[in-house]
Amino acid sequence: MTFVMGPALLFCPADRPERFPKAAQRADAVIVDLEDAVAPADKQRARGAILAQLGAAGDGPELDPSRTIIRINPAGTDEFEKDLHCLAHTPYRTVMLAKTESAAQLEALADYHVIALCETAVGVLNAPAIAAAPNVVALMWGAEDLLASLSGTSSRTDDGGYRAVALHARSAVLLAARAFGKEAVDAVYVNIPDLDGLALEAADAAASGFGSKACIHPTQAAVVRGAYAPSEADVAAATELLQVAAVAGSGVFQHGGKMIDGPILKHAEATIRRAGIRS
Repeated sequence: MTFVMGPALLFCPADRPERFPKAAQRADAVIVDLEDAVAPADKQRARGAILAQLGAAGDGPELDPSRTIIRINPAGTDEFEKDLHCLAHTPYRTVMLAKTESAAQLEALADYHVIALCETAVGVLNAPAIAAAPNVVALMWGAEDLLASLSGTSSRTDDGGYRAVALHARSAVLLAARAFGKEAVDAVYVNIPDLDGLALEAADAAASGFGSKACIHPTQAAVVRGAYAPSEADVAAATELLQVAAVAGSGVFQHGGKMIDGPILKHAEATIRRAGIRS
């Protein structure tokens, strides 16, 4: 299965069902979070909230299953087993496995489409094997949990940019995902008021090959969507380039003073695909 949600994926705590409609309205898909966003004492209530919003018999769920991801607790924990028991009674079949560290952990999720969240040192190192698992549709990386697994104190420097080890993990997860034909999801931007910084990071994610970016606040979703949608000038230039290529009929040619070959044309094709994001 190809992962088609995005580009703006918005986390929403599972124990706050009153926020579900707003999250679905603002973002391309909602990540209903049963892990970090929910206190241990509230996890059972959070599962009940997911079940409660399904409605009466014959009614459709409040959240569209084609636009909903359930983040579940790490494999091997009691909470993981409880999450699976809950999900078995729902129509939701896309899950995000927190702290994925091996392909073996995905075997218990054979009936689900999995976004494997690589957010520990072990998970990042095993990203290629994880990406190769048949039920994995996407990989995501997480900066803060990664640094915690390294006994670090911060994923970013004082100027807001990622530290080298975080950038390495970001690239490693992206490369692993794309090497096996899977989608890649960029990590959240935790400085909520800094929408300019988010826009720059989301634009870099799009240009680098991430298919989507996770958000933690509704205001971030529009910024991410805007960063992923190419400008009209970009679309016009890409369209012209592809038209010229069709006429040229050769592997390599010049256009606008630049050498154009296969990879450049693929960049143009990607721009045209992303143009569909614009609302």
